[in-house]
Amino acid sequence: MKNLTLSSKICLWLATLFGAGYVPLMPGTAGSILAVLIYCLVKTPLSFFIITIGVVIISFPISDYAEAIFGVKDCKKIVIDDFAGMLITFLFIPKDMGFLFILAGFFVFRMLDMIKIPPANLVEKYNGAKGIVGDDIVAGLYSNIILQSVRLLLKTFA
Repeated sequence: MKNLTLSSKICLWLATLFGAGYVPLMPGTAGSILAVLIYCLVKTPLSFFIITIGVVIISFPISDYAEAIFGVKDCKKIVIDDFAGMLITFLFIPKDMGFLFILAGFFVFRMLDMIKIPPANLVEKYNGAKGIVGDDIVAGLYSNIILQSVRLLLKTFA
């Protein structure tokens, strides 16, 4: 990977989330933690929605390009996909749910991302960005549905 162009360096910088993908153990978890921090720091739901959509959109070409640079199918250093999935997990989740709810969302997403409940297991098999990002989008959607369901149950019985 010597003599990378500026565009290749920028791509790797984004795909690895500024180097989080180089964490030796559980780089996907490192990328997910960064997404939780963004969720906590972004002030308005609209801003968080725009960031999430933007990240999901750019994660496809970034992941494709980074995979070609690394030369490894679904290289574990590419963590923008985990970041995107975790952002989806917290879409439309009010921040007043508290720290334990956020922590639960983090663990639900990480668990679903690892066990690949269908159709995530099938999506993961696609080549390129469709497989890299697709399974994390599925895990993020499942996680969001679980969090929204728990939130509504808590609201109903509170």
